[in-house]
Amino acid sequence: MARKPRARTERRVDERRARQLVRDKQRLALLEPGGSAERPIDVPTSAVIPIRARATPCPLCSGSLRLDEETAEQRLRTAHMTCVQCGTKRALWYRLSSTDPN
Repeated sequence: MARKPRARTERRVDERRARQLVRDKQRLALLEPGGSAERPIDVPTSAVIPIRARATPCPLCSGSLRLDEETAEQRLRTAHMTCVQCGTKRALWYRLSSTDPN
């Protein structure tokens, strides 16, 4: 007859599953639009980036994101965000679709 696993063993298995779930969610977030420089979100002007960035939920806990910094590199913009709830840092990439100066 098989022995019941110890509570500590069950807890460690659950913690490993939780860490793997977080890693999987982070990998999926990188594949979504805006998750990397190869998949930027098209925006008409840079003025809408802070609004859209704050409206995006955290991919791990669905909490709200706080805009820490916005950086620019030619037509690509990066919004560096931190989740208010879980503290995870994330970068969202945007591409300006218009060539007019702001």
